[in-house]
Amino acid sequence: MPVLLERLLALLCGSLLAFGLAACGSSTVSGSFKGEEHEIAQAIANLQSDATVGEQKKICATVLSDALVKQLSSVKGGCAQAIKNQIAEVDSFTLNVKSVHVNGTAGQHTASASVTSIRQGKTSPSTVLLVKEGGKWKISGVQ
Repeated sequence: MPVLLERLLALLCGSLLAFGLAACGSSTVSGSFKGEEHEIAQAIANLQSDATVGEQKKICATVLSDALVKQLSSVKGGCAQAIKNQIAEVDSFTLNVKSVHVNGTAGQHTASASVTSIRQGKTSPSTVLLVKEGGKWKISGVQ
């Protein structure tokens, strides 16, 4: 599996976001974002929520971009199986969204969210990439 996909799928586990789902005991951070930035934060929160309850099919259908789903569908068992397998292998860690940046180009809106995660006691920065498809922000990758 490409490293990009492994990093994205690694974000699916444990107390993924400090965005705040009560079930994870996190504080709410998405409230500090407004407008498009809030929608982007919510897309990441949806990923965490669906991963927490094992909704791999829903993640593939509503959270991930069409291009990423197509890539994951080429893996044995398809997108849902790839996500299920990765969730089972990842240690729990915390992801904090530091900032959100919205980009606009002719015909395509993209965004990025700068995040930090703590895994095995070490802080690691990443960037979650998103694209707006059908009026909704969807996760397209991780850098």
